[in-house]
Amino acid sequence: MPSSSAEASVYGHTALSFEDLYQAHITCRRRKRNTASALRFELDLEHELVSLYEELQSGAYRPGPSICFVVKHPKPREIWASEYRDRVVQQYIYDIIGPRFERGFIADSCACIKGRGTLYAIERLDRHVRSQTQNWSIPAWYLKCDLQNFFVSIEKARLWALLEPRIPEPWLRHLAHTILFHDPRENYEFRGNPQDLQLVPTYKRLTCQPSTHGLPIGNLASQLGANILLNVLDQHVKHYIRARRYVRYVDDFVILGRSPQWLNAVLHDIGMFLPAELGLRLNDKKTILQPVPRGIDFVGQVIKPWHRRLRSRTVDYAEREIETAEPSKLMAMTNSYLGLCRQATKSHGDRIRLCRAVRRRGHAVNGELTKAYRSTAA
Repeated sequence: MPSSSAEASVYGHTALSFEDLYQAHITCRRRKRNTASALRFELDLEHELVSLYEELQSGAYRPGPSICFVVKHPKPREIWASEYRDRVVQQYIYDIIGPRFERGFIADSCACIKGRGTLYAIERLDRHVRSQTQNWSIPAWYLKCDLQNFFVSIEKARLWALLEPRIPEPWLRHLAHTILFHDPRENYEFRGNPQDLQLVPTYKRLTCQPSTHGLPIGNLASQLGANILLNVLDQHVKHYIRARRYVRYVDDFVILGRSPQWLNAVLHDIGMFLPAELGLRLNDKKTILQPVPRGIDFVGQVIKPWHRRLRSRTVDYAEREIETAEPSKLMAMTNSYLGLCRQATKSHGDRIRLCRAVRRRGHAVNGELTKAYRSTAA
């Protein structure tokens, strides 16, 4: 087994560690254990890890082919899946350089950060709303924005300018550069109905962008890169605009204020800042400025006075999925949706709908409407 190098970087990390590479595999396996590429990797695990380690050590590593497919919910978009060995490398890089950047992220930056998922984001915004409105006793407004074609619009050179200074280790800098500037379109397989691609507008397809732009949706490296890039926006909003109550989840963000005039000035400032500093633009069609009590739709929930509930279309979709799901997937799907309902503070009516749907399929639910059980007759 290869040994770890004892050379330490200025951040306290070894130059290359076989043990950390193995740990990256363990982390990836938790999420992708049953995929074909993961199973092939584990069939000869020691050989695969040693081979990958030697490629990284020599600088010969290059990402392999990707799989591209289209998802239709909540809207059609391209997803890119790397081979399992490439996922292990991305996880390894993330484990090293992720903390270097995340230590400088604001507390209101969410998504793809441990402990900061959708529930963290909506609860964080809920606390900001209660603070801004003094528990719904005074008026307040909110500005909700979305970035236009975010992932495919990212300029790799701008992102690299942020990455490079924080990666002093030559081997790691070379590896990060290789992954960032790798073009998955040069070697990929499309899976699914090719006609589904027509559902995705050309301006949202990575396959239709120049090689200098765009990160593949679905890769851990892309998620980390997105947060590093948008941290520039976060710092601007917090320290230049001085918005005290601001939450961002990937490319969606909400800013609270006491007047629409101030929020309009904020919108103008951000609209000028993004193209100049990050090469990005706001999606004008998804910009919303309105009073807080009308409801803030954010990360799948709607915040209204004194409660939060799931989006109506999410519950509608969940009910249809439960009614048509394959029997082998029904229990896991139903309990997943019931768990999602429990994250909202007002969900009893939604849980009734979903439980009725699964009962129509011949199964049972508990008295609290929080868990479904397979019928013994099924």
